[in-house]
Amino acid sequence: MSAADHAPGSFVIAIDGPSGTGKSTVARRVAAALGAGYLDTGAMYRLITLAVLETGIDPTDDEAVATMVASVTFDSPTDPSAQQHELAGRSVTSEIRGPEVTRAVTPVSANPAVREHLATRQRRLARSGRMVVEGRDIGTVIVPDAELKIYLTADADERARRRHRQDAGRTAAAVAPASDIAAVALDLARRDDADSSRQHAPLQAADDAVVIDSSQMELAETVATVLRLAAERGIRS
Repeated sequence: MSAADHAPGSFVIAIDGPSGTGKSTVARRVAAALGAGYLDTGAMYRLITLAVLETGIDPTDDEAVATMVASVTFDSPTDPSAQQHELAGRSVTSEIRGPEVTRAVTPVSANPAVREHLATRQRRLARSGRMVVEGRDIGTVIVPDAELKIYLTADADERARRRHRQDAGRTAAAVAPASDIAAVALDLARRDDADSSRQHAPLQAADDAVVIDSSQMELAETVATVLRLAAERGIRS
């Protein structure tokens, strides 16, 4: 499907980048400001990963994961204000962000069969109207003709601090202490290396993406920058 075939008023804003840059928060706020839908493709890989773990399959067993992926049923919410994820009819919004899934999602998301299976669904949802889509390969693979492509990045220390704050906010202090920032930085570096070096759909900026380094930017400033770029391309609320 070419850009000319899309319904009048429809668009895709693709926001790619490594972990810890704030892609999800930025994408959701941009979508809300534009009255658009929001698609978190990373959550899809986490849902598949949770299903793999619950089935007892080794996440690194590519053949076994490829065999079971087509049987996984899950919900893909597109309302930026109501991101409730369901796996086989039950809410797993918290579970897919847990440490076990986080540790296992890298090999599952690198599985070519998983990426191919999810790509069709991601493209269909991305081109279902006015959408802000975030992930690792949206502008390069999923919607290479997106009306606006953003590659959101930040320096390693700032990304680690942001992910640390995010994890601390998600975990009650009575249950577990806040993660050590150095440990978070090591984990982000591991995921960066795996995402960037995988053979199938590696993490990289599209040639025509606008690179935004948000290291020294507040969230509101980053959102405003994306909205300004969207307006320059005729995308408005």
